[in-house]
Amino acid sequence: MLLTFATGFGLGGGLIIAIGAQNAFVLGQGLRRNHPVMVAFVCAMCDAVLIAAGVTGLGTLVATYPILTKVAAWGGAAFLIWYGFAALRRLFETETLSESDVRQAGWKAVLSTTLAVTLLNPHVYLDTVVMLGGIGGQFPAEERLTFALGAMSASFVWFFAIALGAAWLAPYVARPITWKIIDAVTCAVMWLVAYKLIAPEIAPLIYY
Repeated sequence: MLLTFATGFGLGGGLIIAIGAQNAFVLGQGLRRNHPVMVAFVCAMCDAVLIAAGVTGLGTLVATYPILTKVAAWGGAAFLIWYGFAALRRLFETETLSESDVRQAGWKAVLSTTLAVTLLNPHVYLDTVVMLGGIGGQFPAEERLTFALGAMSASFVWFFAIALGAAWLAPYVARPITWKIIDAVTCAVMWLVAYKLIAPEIAPLIYY
């Protein structure tokens, strides 16, 4: 059972750690100290629910209906493009991290954005529901829960590590130039992920 848990933890960690829109968002919220604990918890809980759904069989259903991933791809790309524009706009503003800026965003706004960044990204479903769910489904029935718990644990460890680690570093990166770099990287990551989401759909139109 320990080996099964370690397998789930390793596979889950390998998928989650990859640089993407969600990780960029979590890092940004941690650096701004905009409710980093809540952001990490919501991201990890979403992963846990999706991993559980995948291991119990939802991954097979999603793989059967590709239209679901296409709809999610276009919706996710639209949101990421908008979020990227917001980061780009901040490049032309003076942004620091004074005490008055801490928790400048209300928890409801941060929560809704966290859910959008997480649930509107089809990669989240492919990684958790389809891939981890498909792999977990190959284990004997009595070991699937252990595998799922391992993958869920990796998600909790990772998101809390980057959110709280970034919040701890915040006082040391308070200069305006630092925030311009952060916003530029955030914009680039959001747009790159958006492009990857819709590239398979627009490629046939470009080369037609």
